[in-house]
Amino acid sequence: MTTIGLIGSGHIGSQLARLAVARGYDVVLSNSRGPESLAGLVAELGPHARAATPAEAASAGELVVVTVPLAAEATLPVAELAGKIVIDTNNYYPQRDGNIPELDDESTTVAERLQATLPTSKVVKAFNHIGAAALTTEGQEPGTSDRRALIVAGDDPEARARVAALIDEFGFDALDIGPLSEGWRIQRDTPGYGTRYDVAGLREALAAAKRYRDM
Repeated sequence: MTTIGLIGSGHIGSQLARLAVARGYDVVLSNSRGPESLAGLVAELGPHARAATPAEAASAGELVVVTVPLAAEATLPVAELAGKIVIDTNNYYPQRDGNIPELDDESTTVAERLQATLPTSKVVKAFNHIGAAALTTEGQEPGTSDRRALIVAGDDPEARARVAALIDEFGFDALDIGPLSEGWRIQRDTPGYGTRYDVAGLREALAAAKRYRDM
């Protein structure tokens, strides 16, 4: 049985934990406020969930979800995440995160920046363009007509494939868009961001995406 570690257990993290437990995964939850702050969520999720520190969640997880504000990425447990598949759900909002020059000038992307922070991990971008509530209400069985699609991007093909399989388990079609550098196509204010599309529609939305400087 695969264990999923979560660093950040807010809106997105808690929803992913619910999906994981419902499908037989163990989850180890963490946040910046300490394990005791997660007692209610752990009680809701049941015996397949426990709370821990971020380092403990990173160590325990075969897959680890990082879903924290960008400023908190500087505190991630790099050693414990070494060699792990790390799912990055994050987006850049200057009003929340402050201005980050390399993201403002688009010389890099959110996920590439995380990959640089975690050089020995396998960062995969996923779950960044869907609202938290939709994660547990819009999933459908494979083969369902008009099934919602979610992107997966990463520099390691095997890691991308593993996360794509997880997306499918969670009720969505996975659209592999290639390396992390392509993640800009689904950042905030792009056509695919937050909107419900099937695979064909999401592919069209990605193709129509423009850099911020060209908007």
